[in-house]
Amino acid sequence: MRVFLTGATGFIGSAILRELLGAGYEVLGLARNEDSAATVRAAGAHAHLGELTDLDSLTAGAKAADGVIHTAFGHDFSKYLEAGENDRRAVETIANALEGTGKPFVITSGTMILPPGKVGQETDLAAHDSPAGVRAPSEEIIVAAAQRRVRGTIMRLPPSVHGEGDRGFVPALIDVARRTGVSAYVGEGDNRWPTVHRLDAVRLFRLALEKGEPGQRVHAVAEEGVPMRSIAEAIGELLGVPVRGIDEAEAVAHFDWLARFAQIDNPTSGAATRASLGWEASEVDLLTDIRSGAYRA
Repeated sequence: MRVFLTGATGFIGSAILRELLGAGYEVLGLARNEDSAATVRAAGAHAHLGELTDLDSLTAGAKAADGVIHTAFGHDFSKYLEAGENDRRAVETIANALEGTGKPFVITSGTMILPPGKVGQETDLAAHDSPAGVRAPSEEIIVAAAQRRVRGTIMRLPPSVHGEGDRGFVPALIDVARRTGVSAYVGEGDNRWPTVHRLDAVRLFRLALEKGEPGQRVHAVAEEGVPMRSIAEAIGELLGVPVRGIDEAEAVAHFDWLARFAQIDNPTSGAATRASLGWEASEVDLLTDIRSGAYRA
């Protein structure tokens, strides 16, 4: 089976590439330039030149494959709305290319798309006004595509997909603590983030490709909710800086663009995912990962 993989050189996509190759799949990895193409080929996959906004390239890649996993996304938060629109167009383009085939198509979303303050479930719909609401149209395209014989699955990732090489929210929190000399949380720090290790997540991507049902929402959640105070304490230990709570009024000045994310309460269940796909997390938890030195650089 040949799988077209976007984001093939990214933190998550590169691990998915290795997981698929190890399971005997042929991988066609989207590469934006010759350097990325060389990285894809060196990993043992085929390179497909193009980028997320090159819709003709996405169409060709999807039509040349037996299934698609889409992980590419623009992570420049100064252009977040633009990134969401680019994602919507990419998902729509690939879904159109797969229409009528019954081929699997796994897209990437996030648990922060769920309404905050309650334990999110796989059955919960995306909230457009959530921190990850720019991805809501892509989720809706996948659900609708089930009526057009596209076996689309929505992979919701936690705000922390952790592990060596992480370039997401946890390293950003570490950078803030290093810059300010304080590892902070807002209020009592009892708001929660779900987490998953990268290697656990990529196994779930493969299972979703193999077993996902049309329109199914999948939660890659190993830990339902780690309090932000605990994350701040682990970062404080890592850097040897003090840990303290700050007022909501101080959050933007301290965290900058991270302020909204650092305050969200996003507990999320993955029980239905484990039951339907037979997935279990087996890698270390987030706090152990931070304290073990994976984030020391």
